[in-house]
Amino acid sequence: MAAAKKKSKAALLGVGLDDDGHKRITQGENFLLVGGSKDTHEQMTEKVIKLSEQIKARGKHLETITQEEFAEIAHKVGLKKVPARKPHEN
Repeated sequence: MAAAKKKSKAALLGVGLDDDGHKRITQGENFLLVGGSKDTHEQMTEKVIKLSEQIKARGKHLETITQEEFAEIAHKVGLKKVPARKPHEN
């Protein structure tokens, strides 16, 4: 009996770092958003929904798009790439 092939799964995690005293959590099919002020949380929600719609319009799923496609779609919906910092940088 052959071993079953595991299906890959992908998800987005958004964390709002500003705070106004409220706890906010929004969960979707392939994303989880936590934290942030009302405005920040609404912006994260709007962008991740637009991102998901763009991926679906291409007939794909988050786990099947390339990094280049993700970057292109993210840019299109207004997400900005933040360069990674090395651990010793502040």
